[in-house]
Amino acid sequence: MATTALTGFSMMSLLSLGYLTWDLMSPNQVENDPEKPFIGRFPGFNDIGYHSSDIRTPVLDKLAADGVKLENYYIQPICTPSRSQFITGRYQIHTGLQHSIIRPRQPNCLPFDQVTLPQRLQELGYSTHMVGKWHLGFYKKECLPTRRGFDTYFGSLTGSVNYYTYDGCDGSGLCGFDLHEGESVAWGQSGKYSTHLYTQRVRKILATHDPQSQPLFIFLSFQAVHTPLQYPDEYIYPYLGLENVARRKYAAMVSAVDEAVRNITYALRKYGYYQNSVIIFSTDNGGQPLSGGSNWPLRGRKGTYWEGGIRGLGFVHSPLLRKKRRVSKALVHITDWYPTLVGLAGGDESLTEGVDGYNVWEAISEGKESPRLEILHNIDPLYNHARTGSLQKGYGIWNTAIQASIRAGDWKLLTGDPGYGDWIPPQILPGFPSSWWKQERHTRPRKTVWLFNISGDPYERYDLSEQRPDVVKQLLARLVYYNRTAVPVRYPSEDPRADPYLNGGAWVPWVGDEEEDNWGSFFQKKSMDWKKKLKLSKSRSFFGKLKTRIMSNIV
Repeated sequence: MATTALTGFSMMSLLSLGYLTWDLMSPNQVENDPEKPFIGRFPGFNDIGYHSSDIRTPVLDKLAADGVKLENYYIQPICTPSRSQFITGRYQIHTGLQHSIIRPRQPNCLPFDQVTLPQRLQELGYSTHMVGKWHLGFYKKECLPTRRGFDTYFGSLTGSVNYYTYDGCDGSGLCGFDLHEGESVAWGQSGKYSTHLYTQRVRKILATHDPQSQPLFIFLSFQAVHTPLQYPDEYIYPYLGLENVARRKYAAMVSAVDEAVRNITYALRKYGYYQNSVIIFSTDNGGQPLSGGSNWPLRGRKGTYWEGGIRGLGFVHSPLLRKKRRVSKALVHITDWYPTLVGLAGGDESLTEGVDGYNVWEAISEGKESPRLEILHNIDPLYNHARTGSLQKGYGIWNTAIQASIRAGDWKLLTGDPGYGDWIPPQILPGFPSSWWKQERHTRPRKTVWLFNISGDPYERYDLSEQRPDVVKQLLARLVYYNRTAVPVRYPSEDPRADPYLNGGAWVPWVGDEEEDNWGSFFQKKSMDWKKKLKLSKSRSFFGKLKTRIMSNIV
């Protein structure tokens, strides 16, 4: 049987076993159990209908209700890392993209030595297509989606553009057009709202492809609901009662996405894909409350390693699921989609050798235990070092000034500066406990190590680092273990040749494919200075035994 896939919200992916799979990602979701009362239920983002009453998403609600809701699912706190992990199945430390995003003028992109998910699916006979936001670099033509495994591409290469004009800016006054058809600039396509334009393209792909002749994979990466907050007027009227203006606009954008999903799922049925398809819906990163998003009652926001930044809304909808209409608490990470989709497409384990993801299909479809026991959220040696961190505070094995986070079983450890760590209540709902609002309020953290039992404390309100130094030491040692496998950070200086003014007014590749790269030297000294301080003399057997101890020490 063949397979297909689709992704977007801000990403959605559709894989059809013989036809199509869909995976949709959005920047502002977490999880909860809608069957339980609010106070006792598992927390979730407030940006989808079945987790909140202020945004209406009837189509997404129905797809999730008839499928499997993933309520222990993790993504990355910002765009590029999430996308790179979905496309490669690897942690950022193994692709060099562990710091920030890829800026429009940076000569950087997804490393060329990585075999991407669509490339694997092509090897298995799939027709592969991408629609929407790329944000994985474009300085060379070799970096473009059509050179990284997609037969066709239609969308924007940078991280943020105007939803109608497709102008994108990198700082004040440095702007250019960013809408592309394959490897050409799509000048004549501007003027239509991007959510509608991308939906139209997906429906065209479905209408012109023969599902009986070749399996299909579509990666739909909606621009929504990223800033700028733009929407067609008809979507704002149901939300005029929301007092927070940013939230009102944001809700209108989400409703437009919900309608787009309805139109796409209708096309799946109309053109004969649905019965043999797998639809994966996934968030892209945590919500940004300053732009209308809400992660309440989780801690933190987009760009942070608190749960509000990395806990994702996700669900799988498919007639092929064996156990439907349920909530799954299986631990799932965004890297897991790579081996899972390759497996669904008929590929054997040799095609996913060396990736950091796991094939989680049996956990999702049949309710079995997840093969994943641990997640490295990230190690970023270039992020601002915490002033009070030190090797001594890391028990002599880890410099706690470094931003890092890891989860093993129920335990989650954070070091360095995890980012803004407040609990931000919904701006439009009265009656939240006033004591919660006063717990942080923009104060700078005075410590550099936190430990939480996430299963028992998903809101991260009870730091157990002082009560359980044994667990802290074990997880610090796991960070050391992972760091030994890290490649140098790839975060080059901006190249003035990228200026759209010098390239016909558009964001396009500006470096010739014949020019050599020197990625290995990027920030190598800065990222190695602190590494030399770490005690790396422990053997591999020690770390293997240690992982077993961690997993058996869950409380």
